[in-house]
Amino acid sequence: MRAGLPRLALTAGEPAGVGPELLVRLTAMPLAAGLVAITDRELLHRAAARCGVTLRLLDDDGQAHAHVPGSLRVRHVPLGVEERPGEPDPRNARHVLATLAEAADGCLEGRYDAVVTAPVQKASINDAGIPFSGHTEFFAERAGVDVVMMLAGPGLRVALATTHLPLRDVPAAITRQVLERTLRIVHDELRNKFGITAPRIAVLGLNPHAGEGGHLGREEREVIEPTLELLRARGMQLTGPLPADTAFVPAQRAGYDAVLAMYHDQALPVLKSEAFDRTVNLTLGLPFVRTSVDHGTALDLAGTGRADPSSLVAAARMALELATLREHTQGPGGG
Repeated sequence: MRAGLPRLALTAGEPAGVGPELLVRLTAMPLAAGLVAITDRELLHRAAARCGVTLRLLDDDGQAHAHVPGSLRVRHVPLGVEERPGEPDPRNARHVLATLAEAADGCLEGRYDAVVTAPVQKASINDAGIPFSGHTEFFAERAGVDVVMMLAGPGLRVALATTHLPLRDVPAAITRQVLERTLRIVHDELRNKFGITAPRIAVLGLNPHAGEGGHLGREEREVIEPTLELLRARGMQLTGPLPADTAFVPAQRAGYDAVLAMYHDQALPVLKSEAFDRTVNLTLGLPFVRTSVDHGTALDLAGTGRADPSSLVAAARMALELATLREHTQGPGGG
């Protein structure tokens, strides 16, 4: 982090989704940071008009200006075609990817201290002939590092061993190597980004009842348990493999700082059902802070001006908190 206020890069996501409207609503709120929107200026003007928000747009000059509610610094990235709310157009796919690339490269080069992303429409990008599986994978490739997806809400953090895979592909993707790498990233990031000195991580089993002693699947005995034993011997505090159906009861989860789930829908429904509007998506393992909303593009709400910005506000506040903590624990430059 450079001297002065942290600078948060904001991306608007899918132009035809709710992202631009969420972003302009965020700008109306106080935040002790410099905010820079990386998107098309006129897209923001149109979104503000739909939301009935008065918004003053200023060119980004690279400085850490304190955010003033109702105003926003912009790094202009032009659209391919003007958006039609609720109707994603593949001709805007390259615009979306260009905003993500600028945000990532800006963080890597020290121009931004964190990036906060609004939701993208993966199908529209793929329809443009560009392979794309999500923000998490995009940022990992851009930074050249291994990453882990985590969602965090009040009192509960859930990381994923696999992310956007068809369910039939999950068992083969969970190997000892993958689990060891994932747990190392989660452990290190809980220490480095969240300031937890001795992280306690609960690890879920893959199968019902965590395999029921091998009667409902062998992955726990052959892959998960040996990996946990190896990492415990190296000093990690790991519990599991636990049955997913009981791991989230309050008496259980009070004993750990994060949960590692084996696949996307194993644990995220629990988290989102409890705190959908306050849950934040994070990418662990990056050399910078990245947070996002925990929901999709909500095409049915796009253009109405009625989309709830709570998740984006929570993402921005967490990005600010983590960027500030990172500065305090690692010093200038982020380590």
